[in-house]
Amino acid sequence: ALPGNVLKVLVSAGDSIAEGDVIAVVEAMKMETEIKSPKAGTVQSILVAQGDKVVSGQALVTLG
Repeated sequence: ALPGNVLKVLVSAGDSIAEGDVIAVVEAMKMETEIKSPKAGTVQSILVAQGDKVVSGQALVTLG
């Protein structure tokens, strides 16, 4: 993920997601960027909330 602020988290714990599904929207440098899942799986936990600041490489969710 890019450094910026979390605008929206689009998944919940227990959701099944596919590779490429949008899991969150981050605002960085006044641009909204969709963060996509790198792999398919089930969302185990959400590690960020709307309004959180995030940095490059930070995990946003855990998948199982």
